[in-house]
This record gives sequence, structure tokens and C-alpha cells, in this order.
Amino acid sequence: MKKKLALISISLIGAACVGFCACSAGGGWISGDGWGGTTSPSDFEAGNYDYNSVTENGFKTVEAEPSSYFSLDRNTATYSLVRRQITDGRTVAPDSVRIEEMINYFDYDFTAPTEKAVEVSSYLAPCPWNEENMLMLAGVKTAEYDLDGENCNYVFLIDVSGSMAGEDRIGLAKHGICKLVDGLGANDAVSLVTYASGVKTVLEGKECTADNKTAIKNAVNKLVASGATSGGDGLERAYRLAESRFIAGGNNRIILISDGDFNVGMTSQDELKEFIQEKAKSGIYLSVLGVGMGNTRDSILETLATCGNGNYAYLDNQTEADKVFTKELSGTLKTVAKDAKAGVTFTDAVEKYRLIGYDTKIISGADFDNENADAGEIGSNLCVAALYEIKLADFDMPDEVGADAKLAEIEIRYKDVRTSEEINDSAKSDVYLVASASENEDFKFIACVAEFGLILRQSAYKGNASFESVLNRLDGLSAYISGDLLKQEFVTLVGTASEHPAYS
Repeated sequence: MKKKLALISISLIGAACVGFCACSAGGGWISGDGWGGTTSPSDFEAGNYDYNSVTENGFKTVEAEPSSYFSLDRNTATYSLVRRQITDGRTVAPDSVRIEEMINYFDYDFTAPTEKAVEVSSYLAPCPWNEENMLMLAGVKTAEYDLDGENCNYVFLIDVSGSMAGEDRIGLAKHGICKLVDGLGANDAVSLVTYASGVKTVLEGKECTADNKTAIKNAVNKLVASGATSGGDGLERAYRLAESRFIAGGNNRIILISDGDFNVGMTSQDELKEFIQEKAKSGIYLSVLGVGMGNTRDSILETLATCGNGNYAYLDNQTEADKVFTKELSGTLKTVAKDAKAGVTFTDAVEKYRLIGYDTKIISGADFDNENADAGEIGSNLCVAALYEIKLADFDMPDEVGADAKLAEIEIRYKDVRTSEEINDSAKSDVYLVASASENEDFKFIACVAEFGLILRQSAYKGNASFESVLNRLDGLSAYISGDLLKQEFVTLVGTASEHPAYS
């Protein structure tokens, strides 16, 4: 007999792998180029509001394409970009919305690893915006990496061009760097390179002793924004400096803070991509922190982070700078798994599936099998999630659902950051159907974030998604949300966006 599953959880067997890992009150409407005016999302992207065009993943039939492959990372820039646009009363540009980055902005209580680098947990539940489908969540919690005892070679590359003027740009850069320096050890070294019309090495290999920390912060606080933007030359100088002070077995990283408006020298996205891909082979990671709103080149910043073996966050306010530079320091700046990539093969128990988000991170089966192919990086003590919308096949199920109803096979491949050897033997899991009495609250919240993202990017796959549905479900999670200020802020953000005339 045919049975409709009201709620199913997924049990991942042998989860010894890096897996599917990985907030503000709004302002009034601004006529002309904001909500309440005549501007469309495409108008908002005029000038230097530059985002890479995103083509959403469509549904794939298991019969035609049973396997799904994508690169794993934990970028969070989209959430802060969306928050900034809503808070400023602007129209959210659809291409600025990368749903996986919105989901991965938050912390979740995924099962923590004990002996391994990561632990995987997963669930299945009805899809809120399409009653005929289900949502499949796979989430990872990485082990906490202890930075004590490991020397760091950090090169700060700071855009000090005229477009960086202001407290929400160079002001946030200064604030964040000083916060980070406070947390570094005496054996860690900091270099500081700035670029505008030209490039300048302000500090070189300054060890973070107590006295030197004061000198470093004084040098940072003296920075002034003016001139053009010679970002390409700045990147070349920063990599040369990082290479000259390379610490074997240490944490070697460039931290770029910019609005991405490169307009002198190496300026095209293709040129920068080629340069960064070559430099990524050196063992030096690149963290990209975007600032500003009005000429932000998200397309450039995302490309740099993706190709530079790094991560990408956007600083829209001082609270976000504190979050990135202090709370998420070890996760943001210390890689646990290098070239991490996921492969999911569905069984004929699933008719079709769609990966929600990761639209710009799809890889081929050949790249999944190629241990030399570049993929994503995942940091310490972080949660990363992947969400699939799936339609179960119309098959007969026994009255007593058992663990023998297999949905998918999951394999995660990644490299040990110390040896650069690919680890895949212990990164395989089978997904089975298991009856479940209750739904995970993290999963419920993630579904709310995903639905919110589908609405904002005006997705062709949003089905019956609505702000009302999201807000009603969030109201039912009030006890869960009450202990997390960022999740409380998300509720406010959804409420503010729900007043947008374009969505009414």
C-alpha cells in the first residue's frame, strides 16, 4: 500500500567525514532608488552595484542524472549584504542572494565531532512552500581547532582608495584589524600593505608582542582613504610579502578588506581570477572581507575568495566586524579541510531533486574524482549546511518503515591541510529512511531562512513561499530563537522586508 510520509529523518551511517558543512531593524522606504520608489532590482544593480549573475540549480531527475556534485565552503557575505540593503531601505538585488550563504550565517546545534574532524547529521521533512515535495538537510559541525602553538603569518591588504572613506568602510577595517590583533599571540607576525593610486608596505612581519600590538594598532588607525584603486598591484605585493615570510606548517594568510572597486592596473574579473588561481597553489590562503554599499563589487570579491582558497564575509556594521574578527576568528582564519567537495547519488526511491543554493559552486563528476581539482575550504568549529528539495518516488512502502529504505549515498572528499593528501576512505555515508516523531528545530529555522531567500531572489522555484508563512513558523520557534541574538534579528529582518510593496 502507498503511504505518505508526514515526517522522516535521515540517518547517515559511518559519518566520519567533512560533510555538508558548511540580523536588524529596517529603515524607512527611500523613493527613487529604494523601496517605495520606482526602482526595480535591475535598476538597483546599475553603476557599481555589481553581482555575478546567478542561474539557479533546477530539478534533476534521478533517472537522467542520479548524482549531484558541488564544492563546499562557508561564505556568509550574502546575509550581511541582504541585511544592509533592507536596513538601508533599498531594493534587494536578486543576484546578491546566495541562499547557502544565508543559511550558513547562523550557528546550529549539529552533532559535534568527538574523534574525527567533522560529524554529519541530517533530516527530512515536508517542504513548506511545496506540499508535494520534501526537504533534505545535511549539516556538519567541524572540530574546534586550537590556534595556540601555531604561528600565524598574516598579511593585511587594505584598500585605502577614495571609495573606502567613511566609518562603514575604512572605519570598519580599522576596528576589525585592531580586534584581531588583540587576540594574536607573541609568535604571530602581522604585515600591513595598503593600496590606492599606489601600493605601500606599512608594516612587515611585526611580531605581536604586547608592545608591538600597540604599534600595529597605531599604524592601522592612521590609515586615510584617498586616491584611485590599484587593487591588482596590491595583491601582487601582498603575496610576495606573504611568500617571503612563509611559515612551513603555519597559518599563512592574506586578509583583504575592500569594496572591490578595482579601477587601476589589473581590473578585470578574468585577470584577477587567473592571478589568484595561480597564487592559491603557494599554500597561502585568502580571506576577503567586503565593506561599503553604493559601489560594492561583490562579483570581484566573491571571485577572489573562491579562487584564492579562502572565505568571503561582508561587514555591514561594527557588530558584524566583531563577529568575524573575534567570535569566528579560528573558523574564519584557520582551515580544517582543504579542497572539500560533496557528491550525492540518489537512489530510485527519489524521483527528482534540486540543490538549494550552491548555484555558483557546482562541479563536474570528473572534478569530483580529480584529487588535484580546486574546491572549497572549511574552517574550525563551524556549521555548514546543504539543503535539497526532493520529490520521493511513488513507490510502495511497508506498514512498518525500516532502515532498509535507502535514499542516497553521500561521499565527501577533502585534503588534510597538513599533508595535502586527499581523505576519502572514511567519508562515505548511506542515507536511510527512519520514522521520526519530531522535527529538528535547527532544520525548521533553516527552512525559514531558505524560504526567505527564495522570495528575495524572486526564485522560479519559490512555489507558495510567503513572508506570512515564514513569520508564522518563526513565531512557533520563539523559545528556540530567544537564546540567539542573530536569530532574533532575523525575525525583525523578515518583518521589515514583508512591508516591501514589491512583495505585496
